[in-house]
Amino acid sequence: MTTTVDTATITVELPDAFDPRWNRLPGITVDGKKITLDPAEYFFRFEANSWLVIDWQTVKDGLLGVDETETATVEQMALEFVKAHGRSTKDAGEVLAIAYQVYSYLFREEHLATLGLPDVTAEHLKMLREAATFMALNKVELDGHISNVGPCWFFPSATGVVFDLSDEGGQMLDEVYHGGWFNEHRRIEGIKAHAALGGRLVHGCQSKPDQTGGVVAPYGASMATFGKELAEMKAEWIEQVNSYRVTAA
Repeated sequence: MTTTVDTATITVELPDAFDPRWNRLPGITVDGKKITLDPAEYFFRFEANSWLVIDWQTVKDGLLGVDETETATVEQMALEFVKAHGRSTKDAGEVLAIAYQVYSYLFREEHLATLGLPDVTAEHLKMLREAATFMALNKVELDGHISNVGPCWFFPSATGVVFDLSDEGGQMLDEVYHGGWFNEHRRIEGIKAHAALGGRLVHGCQSKPDQTGGVVAPYGASMATFGKELAEMKAEWIEQVNSYRVTAA
């Protein structure tokens, strides 16, 4: 791990219990609804211990119901909302709590009937909510530098380890996270909801999921630098995540 910040223990109690198999990954302790992270063990890179957030209730009340117009796109609305309401926090537990609210909203079961992916179940949505919550601690700076990287950046590997998914199952889950879940209506939902985490969801993948995950990046972040760093950093860390997979005796 590379770090330039304090590595105090991160704790949060969420509304729902997480799968205890998250304990397979270093630095994560799940005890029902209580989650504890040891940054020194959890992160591959941890250079920034502040995040831009907005209280979920503020986003829910002030942005989710607003429609774009001919002169104001949903992206503009989200950017302006972040500028007006965003605040910096060093409480990583608060980030996780807000993220869980964001992803409980985005990956809700009412969408299953119209998803068009019959193999995706309510249990898969629970996996997505949990993994995406941890991903909210990853961070990209305005200059495109990737400052925080945890194992959940590498979405198929991390979910494969935790949920005993095959390579095919992990890739299917990544495809849903990567874009298969989002028609235009849900894409708009995602832009609005991610304002609570201070930016927009950016995928590192190209035309298909390829283990480069995603991050909520600030509006205006350099995608050129982001893409270059991402291409250079991942192979060793993916191998390390995969090493925690439980294999049958």
